[in-house]
Amino acid sequence: RFYPQENWWPVNAEVRHRTIKSTPLNLLKPSAGLPFLTVPIAGGERRLEPSTFQKGCYFAHEGVVRPNCSHHPIWLAGLPLQILSSSLWEPIRDQSRPKNLQLNAPQTGFNGCAWDPLIRQGAKQNRLLVHSRRSRTVQAVAFPVVSSSADGAEYRKQLAESYGFRQIGEDLPDDVTLKQIIDTLPKEVFEIDDAKAWKSVLTSAASYALGLLMISKAPWFLLPFAWAWTGTAVTGVSLLFSVLPLIYKSMNSLSLLVEDTAWQPVDKKEFDSSPFLRKAIVYGYGPFRPWLSIAHWWRCHFSLKKFRPNEVQRVKISLACVFAFMGIGWPLIIYKAGVVGWIKYWLMPWLGYHFWMSTFTMVHHTAPHIPFKTSEEWNAAKAQLNGTVHCDYPHWIEILCHNINVHIPHHISSRIPSYNLPAAHRSIQQNWGKYLNEATWNWRLMRTIMTVCHVYDKEQNYVAFDQLAPEDSQPVAFLKRVMPDYA
Repeated sequence: RFYPQENWWPVNAEVRHRTIKSTPLNLLKPSAGLPFLTVPIAGGERRLEPSTFQKGCYFAHEGVVRPNCSHHPIWLAGLPLQILSSSLWEPIRDQSRPKNLQLNAPQTGFNGCAWDPLIRQGAKQNRLLVHSRRSRTVQAVAFPVVSSSADGAEYRKQLAESYGFRQIGEDLPDDVTLKQIIDTLPKEVFEIDDAKAWKSVLTSAASYALGLLMISKAPWFLLPFAWAWTGTAVTGVSLLFSVLPLIYKSMNSLSLLVEDTAWQPVDKKEFDSSPFLRKAIVYGYGPFRPWLSIAHWWRCHFSLKKFRPNEVQRVKISLACVFAFMGIGWPLIIYKAGVVGWIKYWLMPWLGYHFWMSTFTMVHHTAPHIPFKTSEEWNAAKAQLNGTVHCDYPHWIEILCHNINVHIPHHISSRIPSYNLPAAHRSIQQNWGKYLNEATWNWRLMRTIMTVCHVYDKEQNYVAFDQLAPEDSQPVAFLKRVMPDYA
């Protein structure tokens, strides 16, 4: 932990074709809880990494600078940055003035820097901090600046690029209500159209039948494509008939701790409760996260305690249908096609369905900059408009899944039918566009979610597994190595 000093020596920076000589940067002086100069290590990672830096008085391992830190953003040329681990530094006695910091040519928007070593000196205390290891690559030097709306827009743009988003929205004003948002929607988006509704039913029925035909006819090397199509079609079928009350509870409790039944971050107490559970959580929220809805299905959808007394009877009917299929449908499939047929026609499409349900849900509900709130802090308008993500997928997926990706109007009002969700979203973009979080499905977005957004933290939103338990986080380290980092 580093405590405030009144002054720091400015860093000499030699830039290609021009040199900044010991510029007396007043911005380097600590102000309003900002006592530091930050030199983030790249370490092979160009993106923002696991946790969010907020307090301004300590260094978090591979953390990120928050847009608002004691009411001042932390920037270098508008770039969001990583933070040094305090373990990389050791205090030493007075030695010499800071050495030059060499800046290389920018690489895809980030400055590559080299140091050997960087020394920081306090004016009151005659102590220096010097890097105690060999030279490493760093990305940039950060210092506090006075915020402005233009600066905030540039910061969010760079943050969005780092996370894999198209846009990170501004904070919604506190005085905006959910009713005000709903009132801006055209009445047409609430209208029921029987023709469009039956078109959705026929789309799902035809696509599922086509998927089963492809599975029956495809050679072994084309089966993965047939399973992918059929799993997506099954997802669309389930969306037509998923009317359980559990869903509407999720609609009204988005990003609400404990109450949001669709998705919850890992609780720190649960993570620390036992070594076995910790390993299971690391694998579940790491490499198996695209199938984590299976665990959610098992824990939530078979428990009558999750429902109100007046809903229990409907839930029992739903569960009876599930068990009837298991008792009748499974034996018939195995009798006609064998165990291999059960795997081909049921298990693989079922896994495809859970891939999409997990992916849709975690993308909608999870981002490093979107906090979960307690019931005391929760605001309906902010949660439904500002606290979720709109993500565009390949068009055929959106068609087969009935616009489930158009998530924001879906939460603004569950009265909007699926075929009107795109029109509702366009209206929201026109009236509230600057507050929306939007993305196009990409590798960097998935990599951010699967390697960063892990354990809930009130101040940082999320703390990554490899910060809390690096010895158990090999699956996350593996994902960082193998998952592409491009949007």
